[in-house]
Amino acid sequence: MNPFDEELNQRLEALRAQGLHRELRRVDSPQSPRIKIAGTTFLNFSSNDYLGLANHPALKEAAIKAVEKSGAGAGASRLICGSLAPFHELEETLAAFKKTGAALTFSTGYAAATGTICALLGKDDIIILDKLVHACIVDGARLSGAKLRVFAHNDLNDLEEKLMWAKKHIQHRKRVLIVTESIFSMDGDTAPLREIVMLKDKYGAWLMVDEAHATGLYGEKRRGLAEELGVGSRIEIQMGTLGKALGASGGYICGSRPLIDLLMHRARSFIFSTAPVPAAAAAATAGIQVVQSAAGKSLKEKLRSRVAEFQSAIRNLQSAIPSAIIPLMIGDETKAVDLAAKLREQNIFIPAIRYPTVARGAARLRITLTAAHSAEDVAELLAALNTLKP
Repeated sequence: MNPFDEELNQRLEALRAQGLHRELRRVDSPQSPRIKIAGTTFLNFSSNDYLGLANHPALKEAAIKAVEKSGAGAGASRLICGSLAPFHELEETLAAFKKTGAALTFSTGYAAATGTICALLGKDDIIILDKLVHACIVDGARLSGAKLRVFAHNDLNDLEEKLMWAKKHIQHRKRVLIVTESIFSMDGDTAPLREIVMLKDKYGAWLMVDEAHATGLYGEKRRGLAEELGVGSRIEIQMGTLGKALGASGGYICGSRPLIDLLMHRARSFIFSTAPVPAAAAAATAGIQVVQSAAGKSLKEKLRSRVAEFQSAIRNLQSAIPSAIIPLMIGDETKAVDLAAKLREQNIFIPAIRYPTVARGAARLRITLTAAHSAEDVAELLAALNTLKP
């Protein structure tokens, strides 16, 4: 073995010893409540496909038609070889859905976050993040070179202290950006968006909210938590992904026309990336249309029923705003891996979430429920979890 591979194997062994080793499990079926891995069918509680749209006939039909009309690939970045029609149709649909002036789509949510933050902020600016925001937001903040401050998770007093500090340090042309998620991806809890908006306005800051795990699931029109709390029009930058409740793939930013025009000129992850495949854009457009329909409302209500069934059987999980993300806290990484393996022995697939996705010592089983699950599926999950109790 050459020295390069020998060192890498040593690093991999260290990960195994810490309970942090991972593997890619090949799935030979579509995303759905039941997936096939290595010839075995598992009841799947790991997917962010909250409304069950990833395998929906309308999305598959839209993707097929896009391939037939626009081909399999985009050719280059949208600023180089032209911007295919499915991307424009998607962005027009997104802007109308979110009730914003415009929208811009990216290859991933990660690209949307890093590209947007770096386009808006520089070394003379200040960015204030909730402690539990997604890694893509943290990476974007670091790449921007802005002065980075972190407030304790959902702690409005700490946020205001950081804003007061920022106000003292603001000089000519300095900008302050607050970034939070609306539904937090690993804990499933909600941000106090109304209060954050009030603080943002009080101190003259900008606000960026990641609605990745809320879009399609909250609000009368399923636009997200910002709609449900009545603050959508007061948020400068609305971010999200197309690969969760919307059933496709990619990321987006919604906001004013000047914001989108600036991102088109300055977001490096947009400028220097080959555009996503047209089929993904068309599928996402179809996903938004389903979400806005009566069927979308019905799927949202069905998901709420599944969450309620699970929560009623598990103590201390009830919340004012129910979430499809339900973490079962374990703590020790090795123990979490062992419990996930025991569930797979019962044909239940739930991932062990460990560092670096969450902090060290905060490992968990992250359960996600979807509208495609049945009451019987939830009962089977509960029965399997009961076997893990000492």
